[in-house]
Amino acid sequence: MAPNGHRMYLEQQLNQLKQLPRPVYGQAEALPNIALGYKHSHPWIQFSYASRGVLDVLTADGRYIAPPQRAVWIPARVEHQVRCSGQTQIRSLYIEQSALATAMTQSCVVQVSPLLRELIHAFSQFDSCYPEQGSQARLVQVLLDQLEQAPLTDSILPLPQDERALVIAQHLQNQPDCTQTLAQWAAELGVVAKTLSRIFTQQTGLTFRLWRQRLRILSALPMLEQQQSVTDVAIACGYDSVSAFIHAFSQHFHCTPGEFFN
Repeated sequence: MAPNGHRMYLEQQLNQLKQLPRPVYGQAEALPNIALGYKHSHPWIQFSYASRGVLDVLTADGRYIAPPQRAVWIPARVEHQVRCSGQTQIRSLYIEQSALATAMTQSCVVQVSPLLRELIHAFSQFDSCYPEQGSQARLVQVLLDQLEQAPLTDSILPLPQDERALVIAQHLQNQPDCTQTLAQWAAELGVVAKTLSRIFTQQTGLTFRLWRQRLRILSALPMLEQQQSVTDVAIACGYDSVSAFIHAFSQHFHCTPGEFFN
């Protein structure tokens, strides 16, 4: 079976489940570890983590970027698609809302601690119908506690809903090195620059300048994770110099590109 056909087959298998075998589901050989690059949703909460590679989860509200130190929460029934390189190793969990103390209503990116990483790995080796009493059940409870305590990060690129601003956002996502100014975009789209500026601020919570800077930094992560040179990454993401890129990266992640992936 072709890879895409295999992915769709596994997705259909999951969707046929009326309920999860246990409140937390996600074994090493199960469907959650397959990247589904088309739009889809699930009746359960999804926690997606990549032990290697960078996850790029797209919803109607934004892009959620998760390198190996981070993971993405996706609420139940939120339509999304997952993009990543072929070498990405995914560990995803599906969780019943009743298993969590807090309602999960908004997609977000969280930090994955070394402890949480090891708990996810250990859980992935359990049988899908692991005992509901005993050591495995206790580990699952610790896993849930750690999942809920994972701190939020800002590896999120909120997307504007206004069609004119969305044209700009989509173009820059495909071409992060584009240097076209907001005034130039306004002239091209037949709108006042102040209007576009206001739309970005109101609908993304970021000024256009900060939005584009975040886009460029987040766009750099998959290239850096693939060990492309910092110089090549800086140029591809629209920076005039390596030092300017490292400065912007350090401001966002509080470490250099080399330190981040080490």
